[in-house]
Amino acid sequence: VQLQASGGGLVQAGGSLRLSCAASGRTFSTYLMGWFRQAPGKEREFVSSIRWSGSGTFYSDSVKGRFTISRDNAKNTVYPQMNSLKPEDTAVYFCAVSVTRSKYDYWGQGTQVTVSS
Repeated sequence: VQLQASGGGLVQAGGSLRLSCAASGRTFSTYLMGWFRQAPGKEREFVSSIRWSGSGTFYSDSVKGRFTISRDNAKNTVYPQMNSLKPEDTAVYFCAVSVTRSKYDYWGQGTQVTVSS
């Protein structure tokens, strides 16, 4: 599975961005797609995830109520809509796919999100 993330950029606090992650290859085996982020000097942290089929979305407490994750199975793409952005949301955002269900098996390249105060 190959992942292509896009949509990052610079936005003012309170603004919105929509990221996307397009999957290609053996996507039929995908169980879960997740988003993580890593700020400078910090460890990578979970942001959100969505089951590839059926229902099921998950959010970290830090983004719950502000971020909404959705998917378009026809396009093999997942979209985290990020609203009410804060400077502390500044990070490189990565998408990842779980096939084995025990871990995230494939990772995309990161996309930078910068929120100015």
